[in-house]
Amino acid sequence: MSLALDAAREAATAGEVPIGAVVLGPGGDVIGRGRNTREQVPDPTGHAEVLAIRAACAARGDRILDGCTLVVTLEPCVMCAGVMLAARVPTVIFGAWDAKAGAAGSVYDLLRDGRLPHPVPQVIAGVRQAECATLLEEFFARMR
Repeated sequence: MSLALDAAREAATAGEVPIGAVVLGPGGDVIGRGRNTREQVPDPTGHAEVLAIRAACAARGDRILDGCTLVVTLEPCVMCAGVMLAARVPTVIFGAWDAKAGAAGSVYDLLRDGRLPHPVPQVIAGVRQAECATLLEEFFARMR
């Protein structure tokens, strides 16, 4: 989570919503890293998770990320959860809950919806939750 938080801080410095993500390979090595870039690019798919998954898939030369873990500072949205399922990420770890758009247990639970034709990943929530939430709260307080 420390690496994801570092990426989130980089996003904030660039004027982006401070969300960061990393994909860890089966051995625990970082194979993908991302931070929000929606405003800079501009691109509505420029979410930290999507960019980290793209980088991990490129590094592995495969669209399937079996044996990998995605760590992100905020509960994934519907789009990001869909990408995680499509990439078959078996473990997802996130920090802060997203009561407005979360798709891993708060508003929706897309990741664990067994009706979808994808393996259901293990979801570990609330890792360094206060630190992740504070980063977002401080960012939005500055924006107002």
